[in-house]
Amino acid sequence: MNFASDNVYGVDPRVLQALVAANSRLTDVSYCHDDGSREVEAKLSKIFEREVRAFLVVNGTGANSLALSAICPTFGGVFCHDMSHINTDECNCPELFMGGGKLITMAGKDAKLTPGTVAEKLTQFGHGEHGAKPSALSITNATELGTVYSPAEIKALADVVRPRGMKVHMDGARFANALVSLGCTPAEMTWKAGVDVLSFGGTKNGGMILEAVVFFDTSLADDFLYRRKRTGQLVSKGRFLSAQMLAYLEDDVWLANARRANTLAQTLAKGMEASNRVRLSTPVQANEVFAIMPRPLFETLQAKGAHFYDWPWEGLAEDEIHCRFVVSFATPSEHVEQFLGLLRECA
Repeated sequence: MNFASDNVYGVDPRVLQALVAANSRLTDVSYCHDDGSREVEAKLSKIFEREVRAFLVVNGTGANSLALSAICPTFGGVFCHDMSHINTDECNCPELFMGGGKLITMAGKDAKLTPGTVAEKLTQFGHGEHGAKPSALSITNATELGTVYSPAEIKALADVVRPRGMKVHMDGARFANALVSLGCTPAEMTWKAGVDVLSFGGTKNGGMILEAVVFFDTSLADDFLYRRKRTGQLVSKGRFLSAQMLAYLEDDVWLANARRANTLAQTLAKGMEASNRVRLSTPVQANEVFAIMPRPLFETLQAKGAHFYDWPWEGLAEDEIHCRFVVSFATPSEHVEQFLGLLRECA
């Protein structure tokens, strides 16, 4: 019963088979100039309903940091939630890749920013060159608390920053989970709502090493080949990245995997709500469940083989603990039922 992360599970068999097939070719063009990389860009252009530039990279930190380096100068500032992955889990890599640009953080309920919060923060940057130049807004969909921004919410945020000449970045490590939760199109959740560049995640949803930086404003990608190379994110045997992405997108594998994970998360959440010992702390809108439980219950569940993390949270009682459960596309449904049975037994 492993709910520690969607990273603890393996690779979708269809993606793995695509890697085997790519390996069967004796040779191929190196450094992501293979035919597959061009096919990926064409496929993503079709999915997003406009011409995009897409660059394959090896991890989400690289995707986020490179994307931000393309839209924020060395003297600029990226506005983001204080719980965002770029702020809490990427070891200053965005600032490193931006070469001096800084993250400017704000709080917000359920790990989401609001137009009012961003507008108020912008009022603090009216002293010209004495402060960082507001250059970009970064939002995460789905967020670090498993909530999602609707297209209308994204557009409202973009409308606040656009008059300042700021660009909008979306961290989409769990992009597919947010998309199937909303039931909208990829275009509606991104460029039609004002997003300029997307970190398109695949590793958490069936890939092995599978991320892409997708530019909707293609002019922003002019120097990206150099940025990717300089930061060590250019893979020499790039065909093994493109093979994964093509298999991931083929027959909507990415959407089916996300839909299964989200459905299992809902089952887990409903079972928790039915317990008289656990309460949910945030809405369950993607593949993560956050819950508050008595510390002795947490310790008992862990001792009986359930793996999940405690998670920071304010306002807990002394004997309470806040927990995160992440459900993967590969989580066995019987593990969810086994955990809920254990919860009922302990409660």
